[in-house]
Parts: sequence; structure tokens; C-alpha cells
Amino acid sequence: MSKIELSIEGLSCAGCVRRAEEAIAGVEGASEVSVNLATRRASLDLGDAGLEDVTQALTKAGYPARVESAVFVVEGMSCASCVGRVEAAVRGLEGVTEANVSFAAGELRVTYLERVVSEADIIAAVKSAGYAAVQKGTGPSAAERRAEEVHGLKRSFLIALALALPVFLLEMGGHIYPPFHHWVAGTFGQVNSWIFQFVLTSAVLIWPGRKFYTVGLPLLMKGAPDMNSLVAVGTLAAYSYSVVATFAPGLLPSGARAVYFEAAAVIVTLILLGRYLEARAKGRAGEAIAKLVELAPTRVEIKRGDAFEEADASDVRAGDVLRLRPGVRVPVDGAVTRGESHVDESMLTGEPMAVRKSEGDALIAGTVNGAGALEMMAEKVGADTVLAGIVRTVEEAQVAKLPIQALVDRVTMWFVPVVMGFAVLTLLAWLAFGAGIANALVAAVSVLIIACPCAMGLATPMSIMVGTGRGAELGVFFRKGDALQRLSDVRTVAFDKTGTLTEGKPKLTDFEALGGFEKAEALRFVAAAEQGSEHPVARAIVAAHEGAMPAAESFEAIAGQGVAAQVEGREVLIGTVRLMREQGVALDGRASALEAAGKSVSYAAIDGQIAALFAVSDALKPDAVATVKALHEMGLKTVMITGDSAAAARFIADEAGIDEVIAEVMPEGKLDAIRKLQEQGPVAFVGDGINDAPALSAADVGIAVGTGTDVAIESAEVVLMTGAPDKALVAVRLARKVMRNIRQNLFWAFAYNAALIPVAAGLLYPLTGWLLSPMLAAGAMALSSVFVVSNALRLKRA
Repeated sequence: MSKIELSIEGLSCAGCVRRAEEAIAGVEGASEVSVNLATRRASLDLGDAGLEDVTQALTKAGYPARVESAVFVVEGMSCASCVGRVEAAVRGLEGVTEANVSFAAGELRVTYLERVVSEADIIAAVKSAGYAAVQKGTGPSAAERRAEEVHGLKRSFLIALALALPVFLLEMGGHIYPPFHHWVAGTFGQVNSWIFQFVLTSAVLIWPGRKFYTVGLPLLMKGAPDMNSLVAVGTLAAYSYSVVATFAPGLLPSGARAVYFEAAAVIVTLILLGRYLEARAKGRAGEAIAKLVELAPTRVEIKRGDAFEEADASDVRAGDVLRLRPGVRVPVDGAVTRGESHVDESMLTGEPMAVRKSEGDALIAGTVNGAGALEMMAEKVGADTVLAGIVRTVEEAQVAKLPIQALVDRVTMWFVPVVMGFAVLTLLAWLAFGAGIANALVAAVSVLIIACPCAMGLATPMSIMVGTGRGAELGVFFRKGDALQRLSDVRTVAFDKTGTLTEGKPKLTDFEALGGFEKAEALRFVAAAEQGSEHPVARAIVAAHEGAMPAAESFEAIAGQGVAAQVEGREVLIGTVRLMREQGVALDGRASALEAAGKSVSYAAIDGQIAALFAVSDALKPDAVATVKALHEMGLKTVMITGDSAAAARFIADEAGIDEVIAEVMPEGKLDAIRKLQEQGPVAFVGDGINDAPALSAADVGIAVGTGTDVAIESAEVVLMTGAPDKALVAVRLARKVMRNIRQNLFWAFAYNAALIPVAAGLLYPLTGWLLSPMLAAGAMALSSVFVVSNALRLKRA
């Protein structure tokens, strides 16, 4: 790569072009730099410069290179070492910034520089590593792919079973029932029996078992063996030895003339069985996503003129009016324009109670209309709906790499080559001790077959897939899979107050006119000024005023402190004690008693003179106390961070059972509070995802409380689809269960290999005379993967 083009963001004028060119030219080795404002592209000769240096220089200058993301379905991966090879091949492409493979989902997610790398380059890189890839969405759906894979493996297993069973009975039947051996020898003859086994075993290897050889052997030749290579080498060793014993017995010592056709045939059969069971279980792991995708209906009733016509859901556009009959699913996001009903939102929020909907209320795609008829206006359609966003979010979380996965990736990349080396050493050791070539072969083949990186590779992604899917069913969405690990490690859970622990619907409880103003006059000015604010306190004041009010001639929100407005030519200032003091407004001390009762107190000044003191009260959410208590029982510290006064905050905190209160802080002060708490350990912050953005970003895990239509899905790592604080408890519990499940899987996957590879090599033979059969090794290997997948599936009941 020498001559390249980059798409650049942020170019708006000739000055931007000059600064971008200077940034690139400043990178040593880059030459022939040209930036085009019309196409927003930069062309250059890289020379000796590194592409990463160029992109960093552009980012620093404020004109980052544009990146794209794509998802590919990867075929042919059979174990964890395949994951490492695919990732390494794609990351090796100049211009790829990130590449992550989910073995459980069979998907590759790539982020790359636009115009530097193409989808075709990525597919070619995957192919060079020995696998096939297609861009997601261009072929069959995930459900169709899974069904096809399961059906294919089932068919292969049944064919292999039908062919391998006679081989197994002919060779092993005499061990189970000795007279059977004499009957076979007397009826068919031993040589004819071996030839028959050769025919059937050859059919097993060539037909249902061919993938082990067509995939495994080429990768072995490339020096990048995978699980297929282990199976191919092990079964071919047993098969080849048996062919020599059958057709050229003179090449072997007289005491070593035995066949292992049954081992080769049964190994292939058992591994196919294991992969079939694994694929079936993996399909169940993705059920949560499949259910979400299926929530949106395919047919709708759209208003055309004065009548409603049935049409495809894909034909709906923003602004269309739709009719919802009783019992149908809502097809898109929008609002009720006519009618009244109850809507079941449990599939998205996890809440069992249906929600009453009437004119003006929001509707979410995928929810179910109850007994009433509704008309709605479509506002967000297709990929813009909350449901589509949730599906994308969960899919992205499921391919995330947890920090704990780094060790597994390092081990599995070298696992297969090390096992093959250990198998060779086993063979040589047995021959060196004069135990005979037959025993040496059995031990070496057993080592190859029993070693299973599949279980190690599935341990983490399967648990993530099932855990994030279960979270989606409960109304808890993990935007990033690694948030699971960080959330499981938190020591402190910090809450915002208004709208998180409290209902967020404060009511005006006290209003006292001061400074010679009449109460009605002061309330009229305050309500008029607050009309432009969306703050819950502002809505409470406006709701308390009766009658007409003038319009504010100007309005300014003062972050975290209050508002300033001009009403009927007079300057109105509303806000906290701090704001009043900063503006030089004289106050009295009447607020203390109200704050001690848990009320939030604010002041109003008109033309710089104190005009009113008022208080609002906001009730705790019903499950707030139980949530805090449960968090304490889990050993977690709870903190409330709020801009409210210390006395009012302490009252609410005591009512909820919160350990610590940090009050009277500005939005940026919340960030400082989070950083101070982090000195004691990892912190999760629960807030509304908009006003609390600094704290959400500073926390180890940001948990956004939403209502399902909130854009909070884009502002935190974990999103709760309802405002109930107990969903934060669900998120922490689920994260802990997922991490415990991952550790269980990793322990058994590593312990399995650590314990059984030496046994397969013959460690127990000097003590017991017992040597592990390759067939038992194949069965144990298959069961290890099935165990890991089955253990992960337990999370579906979490």
C-alpha cells in the first residue's frame, strides 16, 4: 500500500483543507498530500509513513478519517483457535481498526477506514485463513443458517451412526459377549470382517466425516491446525494403521496386527453427535434475539384517503396513520391519535402490567395492543425504531470481548499445535519404553482426540450471548458486553435522585410570597417564566397555576441552578440558594423547616428583589427501598448524588436507606463525586442518561434509566427500559451470575484438558494397566463442549 485515499469528516471550508493537509504532511514519510473539499477525501503517498500515524494526526487536527462497520457470517469455524486465526487475518489488513469474532454466534464484526479497506478485502482475508465469509444480510437469516446447520449435522450424524454401528459391533461385540467373536470368525473369517469394516469406515470418513479432512488437512499444511486437524490426524492414524494390518500385515510385527477401524468410525460419529448437540444448544442461546426480531408484524393497516388498506410493514413511512385492531402488535414507533386501550409492553420492559394508552401517548414497535382499537401516527420506522435499536445493541454486546477472554485467546491460539506436539512425544515415549506400536498409537490418537479447545472457546461467548439475551427479556440492555464484567465488580452503586429514586413528578406543596409581592402575582410571574423549562419542578409550578399567564419574552436555562426569563418587561430569576447569592439577592432562613421535611426549596426574584419561596415534594418510587436493601445484602455501598439541598436529600436518602449523600452538586460536580467514590473501588452510576451524562461517562458502568422511547440507549453502557430502580438491581445480579457462569465454564474447560490429556497419554497405565480408548476420548471431548453450552443455557432461567 503506497497511494491511498481517505474519507475525512469535519471539512467545511478552505481553511479546514489547509489544516488537514498540514496534519498529514507533518507525518514523516507521507508525501503528495491533497485534500479535496468537494469529495471530502484526502489522497496521499504513504511512503514510509504508518497509516495509523496519519489517522492519529488527522484526529488530533480535528478531521478524523471516516470509519465504517460491517458484520460478516463466518463459516467453517470449529473451535476457539479458529477465532484467533480469523481475527489475526483481518486485523492484518492495513486500515482495519478493530475485528472481533464471536465463536458462539459465528459472526465477525469489523471496523475499518472507508476507502482504504473494502468488504471484498475482508472476505478475501478470511478466505486466506481457511474459512468462508459473507456479509450479514446478503444470505439466509441467522435463524435459517442455524436451522440449516443443525439439519446438516443431524443428517451427517445419522449416516455416520448407520455406517459405524456394524463396525463397532463386529470389532467390539466379542468384548461384550465372547461367543460373538467366535461366531464372526467362524462365519465370515477375521480377514473378511476387517475388509467389511474397512469399506464401512472408509464410507464414514469420505461421506459424513469429510469436512474434518477437507478443512483440517489444508490448515495443517499451512501450519495453522485447528480442531478439525486434530480429528483428521487422529482418525487417519488409526485408519491407516488398520489398512496396513488388513492388506499388508507383513509390514507389522506379528503381535501388533490389530485394526482400529471402529475407533476411526466411532470417533467421527461421536464428534458429529457432539457438534449436532452443540449447534442445537447454540440455537437456543440466540432465541432472545430471534424473539425480538419477530416482535414487529409484517402486515399493517395504513390510512389511504378516507379508508384503511392492508400493506407490508416495510411500506410504512413517518407521518402515516395506522389502525391497530385489538390484539395486534404495534408495527412502528409513534403516538396514539385516536382511541384508548391498554398495551402490553412486557416483551421490551419486562413489566407484566399492561400500560393504559390514550391520545398523545407513545407506542413502541413490538408491543401488543389490548382490547381497545387505536389509531396511531408513525414517527420512527424500520431501523430507526426502538426495537431495531435494541436488536442492534444486544447483537453488538454479544460479540464483545471481555477482559477475561484475553487469557483464553492467548491459550487457544497455541493449544492445537502444542497438543499435536504432545501427541508426537506420547508416541515416541511409548515406543522408547518398548510398549509396542499398537499401544503407542492408541495413546497418541487418544491425546489428539480428547484435547478440546472448543469448550474453552465457547466458555465466555456462550454465557455472554445467553446472559445479554436474558437481560433483554427482563428489560435490561447491555450496550457493551464487557459492561457485564465491570458491573459484576462494582463496589458502589450511586443514584441520581429525581426521576431515578423518586417518581420525577414533584408537586408544589408550599408557595410563600416575600418582599411585599402578592401570592397570586408572584405565582403568575414564576409560572410564566417556567413555561419554557422541561424540568419536573417547572412542570409542577405551571400545573399549580390556575388561569391565563403571560408569555415569557426571553428564557435561559442555567445548568443545575435554575432559569432566567423576562416576563412583561420584568426580569424573573428562579433557582437555588446558590444562584440567588451569586446574583446578590438577599434571602431569609425560612427554607430550613421545609428542607428538613424532605422538600426541595427554590426561590424567585423579580427585578433583583426576592419575590417568593416555594417547595416541591417528590415521592420515592415504590420499589426504591427494597432495591437499596437488596443491594446492601449483596455487599454493595449505595450513594445518592443530587443537586438538591443537603437537608432535603438526606431526608429522601434516609427514607430509602441510602448509605451516603452527596448533595448540592452541579452536573460537572457529579463527575468529581464519581471520581472520588472510585478511589474506594469500581462505581456504577444510575441516572436518566441525559442530564447525568458526565457522571454516566465517568462511572465504571453507566446505567441509564429510560422509558423505552428515551434516547438513553445511546448514552450509557446499560439501559433500563423502565424507570423502576429495581431494574438496576436486576442488571447487577445478572452481571454477577453471568461472570460466575463464565468462571465455571472456564474452570471445567481448562480442568478437563489438564486432567484428561495426561490420562489419554497413558499416565495411569503403569499403575492400573488401563489405557484410554480413542472412542471414549471422542465421547468425552464431545461432552465437554455440550457441558459448557448447557451450563451457559442455565442463564435463561436467571
